[in-house]
Amino acid sequence: MPRCLIITNDFPPRQGGIETFVYEVARRFPPDEVVVYTSSEPGAGDFDAALPFPVVRDPAHTLLPTPRVARVARDLAAVHRCDSAWFGAAAPLGLLAGRLGLPSVATTHGHEIWWATVPGPRQVLRRIGDRAGIVTYLTEHTRARIAPALGPRARTERLVPGVDAEAFRPDLDGAAVRFRHRLGDRPVVLSVGRLVPRKGHDRLVQAMPLVREAVPDATLLIVGAGPQDFWLHGQAGEGVVLAGGRPHAELPPYYAAADVFAMPCRSRRLGLETEGLGIVYLEAAAAGLPVVAGDAGGAPEAVRDGETGHVVDGTSTEAIAARLIELLDDAPGRAEMGRKGRAWVQEEWSWDASYRRLRELLRRASSTVGA
Repeated sequence: MPRCLIITNDFPPRQGGIETFVYEVARRFPPDEVVVYTSSEPGAGDFDAALPFPVVRDPAHTLLPTPRVARVARDLAAVHRCDSAWFGAAAPLGLLAGRLGLPSVATTHGHEIWWATVPGPRQVLRRIGDRAGIVTYLTEHTRARIAPALGPRARTERLVPGVDAEAFRPDLDGAAVRFRHRLGDRPVVLSVGRLVPRKGHDRLVQAMPLVREAVPDATLLIVGAGPQDFWLHGQAGEGVVLAGGRPHAELPPYYAAADVFAMPCRSRRLGLETEGLGIVYLEAAAAGLPVVAGDAGGAPEAVRDGETGHVVDGTSTEAIAARLIELLDDAPGRAEMGRKGRAWVQEEWSWDASYRRLRELLRRASSTVGA
């Protein structure tokens, strides 16, 4: 049976939005129609053993488009009789497209925006655009920033992530999470994401004293790990709980324990570092929560402003606090936004639709790739 070879550095047990994207699509393939080639990761053995499809781990912690990696990918494609390839993140592994001789799809996210603006990496994107059969984009914002760097020969199509609306739903019990983190019956603002400055957790921490002036018991619950962890622990005052990183499968009860979701992301480094989309906004909407998102990158496309949540200036502590206070003070309004958000996700943001879209793009991808 012909298979799709997925080549990626972004695969669980590593945590992150791209990892979730690649995994959720990969597991929807029939088990005998997909094989994953990825980098090594602590804890990968147990994770991979539970999967119904083969995962081949390279000894390297990061796959690069080297001759050795290209040779391993070609050998895997031959052994597993692969007839197509999907690069879970286009840069830089999409450079392998021309060396595999397979129809390929290369998926861009947010980090390729930086690549598109720097001369050397921009040339890499141009070569990926020439070699890959189809290059996908998440949002119109990312397409506008990345497409010129891909060059005139590139074929671009939209491929978005999805949400498992059965896993993330409003009728789950969040009591265990509230007990574990001693939240009681306090109003809870949840934020989930890697702890890096552009996600806006620092602004949320700074906004909480303002929020608590209006809603005295309000508590911010942050789920995630990353370089900003130490700083956030140092800045976190009363009403801020840092829960650490959690596997994706453990997240639904955290959403169920919350009243509002917020990740006021912001662009950094002159717009070179920004949010591609933000799966967490869609997960929160599926869980029936109103969403507060930053006005950076493609994040506003994951919220219907004023309907499923609000888009705010992610650099303004005052603006963030004002929206949080407004939502925490309005239980009927929160519920209405949550209902609309879940309906929107169920209609337009399913993982099954993402999988079907990728299969369609793989069929359409050109079998002629650059040398």
